[in-house]
Amino acid sequence: QVQLVESGGGLVQPGGSLRLSCVASRSIFSFNAMGWYRQAPGKQRELVALITSGGSTSYADSAKGRFTIFSDNAKNTVDLQMNSLKPEDTAVYYCKAHTYWSDYWGKGTLVTVSS
Repeated sequence: QVQLVESGGGLVQPGGSLRLSCVASRSIFSFNAMGWYRQAPGKQRELVALITSGGSTSYADSAKGRFTIFSDNAKNTVDLQMNSLKPEDTAVYYCKAHTYWSDYWGKGTLVTVSS
């Protein structure tokens, strides 16, 4: 019913920046919230950033001050701007759409932070 496709992952040096994009197959206006999650090898999946339909945002402690989540309703996208990247940010990043009835996940995009 809903498809989410992430893009923008890749290899970046520590201290560098990267922008991840998530495009939805329908208007993101219909979602209660959208979020970016990540899962590092051997680790649990964790919430990185969340944006609600009202535009409020929240971040994991590890992302505060470095990451910014923002949406573009015209393009049906939710992006995650990541600055001052650290090796511990290396993970597969997933886009998630939250609705009252169900949630939807993208297939993920790999971010590798290494020198």
